[in-house]
Order: sequence, then structure tokens, then C-alpha cells
Amino acid sequence: MSSMGELTFFLGLQVQQKEDGIFISKDKYVAEILKKFDFATMKTASTPIETNKALVKDEEAEAVDVNLYRSMIGSLMYLTASRLDIMFAVCACARDSLFDLEAFFDSDYAGVSLDRKFTTGGCQFLGKRLISWQCKKQTIIANSTTEAEYLAAINCCGQVLWIQNQMLDYGFNFMNTKIYIDNERTICITKNLVFHSKTKHIEIRHYFIRDSYEKKLIQVIKIHTDHNVADLLTKAFDVSRFNFLIASVGLLNI
Repeated sequence: MSSMGELTFFLGLQVQQKEDGIFISKDKYVAEILKKFDFATMKTASTPIETNKALVKDEEAEAVDVNLYRSMIGSLMYLTASRLDIMFAVCACARDSLFDLEAFFDSDYAGVSLDRKFTTGGCQFLGKRLISWQCKKQTIIANSTTEAEYLAAINCCGQVLWIQNQMLDYGFNFMNTKIYIDNERTICITKNLVFHSKTKHIEIRHYFIRDSYEKKLIQVIKIHTDHNVADLLTKAFDVSRFNFLIASVGLLNI
């Protein structure tokens, strides 16, 4: 940063360096998001939220654009990093869906044409909000579709356990997290602790997902391939399928 001169603006932060200290503000960022969401001419309020007035769903009003609303909340959440005074109001407005942790994963068996290795993908949601995602070409060649799906499940499980531990620090217990799977045999292997001959080629070290299932840290739930949003992270698609998947994970084109 020193090679570029004195720091004055960084990631939405305005920085002023004076003799009596360094002052940080987000005035420019606030002005930009007000203009972006057409709130620049709205009336101001003395407090961020009214007292003793619960936020309830208006059954008669026209439904809001969910993607636009989440975009607004996301912009405000970034603002709360330096604006403690609006933190409660923003978090209250962010409760637009169930606050549950759930995950999806998928794999593309032998999908890499050069060496026939496979790609795994996974995504994790808090409520309807996508908070984590992965896409990785694996270093081994799977001997079956089941093995490819099972190893994808392991990667997803590891991420879920990490998120669970992180959320415990904030007082949220997400044990027994739902993981959605579109491969029936992967579910059977995860649930059945009998070591079948058909799965002997899968290394023992990969069976920690069974242990997580036994401890009720996760659930494994069957989902149809058409509704598996992690599919987006494993292969290419035609326009209609691609648009469906990006809408499913909450991506907004702005």
C-alpha cells in the first residue's frame, strides 16, 4: 500500500490520516447504496427501527423481489462492520427465511476428458442464503460413480462440520445438518456400517462421514438430480439449466 501513496479509499472505506489519529468512514459507500436501491430521496428516520413493533409478514401486500431484497441486506450487512448503531435493525430485516444450515453436493464421474478424473462440487446454505461453496478436481480416478459421489459427500461433510464449529462460537447449534444427495448408493454406504465387498476399494480414511452420521452431526437426504443445486459446480450446462441453477443459489445479475 505504501508504494501507491497515502491510503484514502479501500473496499468502501474512506480513510483520513491526521495528526491526532486515523479516521475511517463509509459516507461514500452509504451514498452509493442509497442511490443504487433508489432510496436517496426517501424521508429520514430518527432511529433505524421502531420500538415495540414486531416484523410480521403482510399477507395482503405484493410479494417483494427476493433477490433484490437480499442484495439490499447484503450491502447493509457490510455496512454494519463499522456501524454498530444499525446492526440490530439490519439483522432483524435479514430474517427473511429459516435460519437452518443445509448442504448440497454433487460430482461429475470421469468428467475430466484428459485424465478421466472427476470433479466435486458443494454448496452450503444458512436458510436460503448461500454462504459457502466449493469446486475441485480430485487427484484420484474413481472406480465408480458411487465412489465419486461418496468422496464428494466427504468433502461437503468436512465443510459442514467446520461451519458447525464456527457457528457454535456465536451460540448457534446446527448439529444434525441436512446434506442433500442425489445418489441412493452413497446414502446407503453412509448409513450402513457393514463393510460391503463392493466398497473395499474406497479407502478407510474416507469413512469419517459415517462417524459423523452416527454421532448425528449430519443427516443424509435423497434429492432428485434436477433439484441438486451443487450440480452448478461440477459441469457445463445449456442456457435453461444454467439459468435455473444460478437462480436456485440466489445469484443476482446486477
